[in-house]
Parts: sequence; C-alpha cells; structure tokens
Amino acid sequence: MRKSGSFVFIFFIAIMLLSAFQSGRFANPAQWLQHTLIMLPAIVIGITLHEFAHAYAAWKLGDKTPQKQGRITLNPLAHIDPIGLITLIFVGFGWGRPVQVNPYAFKGNRRAASLIVNVAGVITNFIVAFLCTATLFFVRDPILFMVLYNIVAINLMLMIFNLLPVPPLDGFGIITELFDLRRFSWYAPLYNNGTFILLALIIFGITGMLLGPAMGSLLTSFQKFWAMIL
Repeated sequence: MRKSGSFVFIFFIAIMLLSAFQSGRFANPAQWLQHTLIMLPAIVIGITLHEFAHAYAAWKLGDKTPQKQGRITLNPLAHIDPIGLITLIFVGFGWGRPVQVNPYAFKGNRRAASLIVNVAGVITNFIVAFLCTATLFFVRDPILFMVLYNIVAINLMLMIFNLLPVPPLDGFGIITELFDLRRFSWYAPLYNNGTFILLALIIFGITGMLLGPAMGSLLTSFQKFWAMIL
C-alpha cells in the first residue's frame, strides 16, 4: 500500500476505534469479551467459506492460482487476515485474505467465468445463513443459539456488504462483468480509488444504514419460510 493510502487507512481505524469507545462497546469488558467469544466462530466461518468459494470457483473454471497459493481448503488459516480479524473484532469492520485469480486462465467465456467467481462468495454466505436459520427453531441451549444466530447474522452481513457496487467488493466485480465497465474511461480511476470511497461510506455511516434494514428484512423472510416448512 502506498504511504498516503497507509496513512488514510490508519486514520480510518483510529476514527472507528474512537467511535467504538464512544458508543460504549467496551464499557463492560467482561460482557464485551463474552460477546466476542460467541461471535468469533461466526466470523471465522463466514470469512473462510466466502473466500473458499471464490477460490474453488476459480479453480474449477481453470485458474490454478488459488490452488498454488493453498486456498482450496476450508482451513481458516488460509483465508483469515490477522489484521482484518482484529479490526473486525474491535471496530466492527474487517476483511479476509482476498483470493488472487488470473482471469486469462479461465476456460470458455472469460467474463462469464469472472462473474461466477465474483458471485460465489456471496451465494455461499446466503446459503449458510439460510440453512442455519432453520436450526434456530430446534436449539434450546442459549449459548449455542447465540452462536448459530451470529453465524446467520455474520453471513448475511458479509453477503450484503460484499454486494455493494464499490471496488474492491464483489458487487463492483459483478456489475463490471455484467455491463463490461472496463470499456469506460472512468473505470480505472474509480477502481484505483475504490478503497478510499468505501472507507468514506463506512465512516459516514452509509454502509450501516444499508446493512441493518437489509439484514433484518432477509432474516425475517428466512424465519417465515422455515416456520411454514417446519
């Protein structure tokens, strides 16, 4: 990362950490630690499955890069970024290790293959959240219930967040392939500055305004569906 980018990123983390303190997140350390321990399995599962899905899709479509880099595995150590995990725990925003792909190695239609790779992660998060919602109807242990509930919530959050049409998120990759955005002159400047745009959206609470209602709506829909089936 360039020095200017590193400075902006550090500044962003400082703002988010200050905001977390001001919100009272750490007012009760014991309660915060308990919540974190319950939420941690959901974070690890959500990120691991999301990145594995990208890697597996790229590999099946002919790109050997993820295989060479050891990403065709469900071992969380291959997909978790330590700094991304720490910031997610402390400031509520984090990331996994992005899967590197070589689109020129894809078989068949390159844009179609790239589209599949981009949607693989969010589809996986959707499936995990959808199926885990069903288990909530049968679990009676409160701690296990909260672990499973967090798996649903984190996977929904990862799915919706990554669908935002802002680089470097999957949503931007999806619309790039659907509408062939690389042919436009503004594509490269937008892509190169996407991280700064994303950080601004997070700092000003735009992403939070979108995530909350969308997650609530999907969770309600899942619960209604399983209530009818079960």
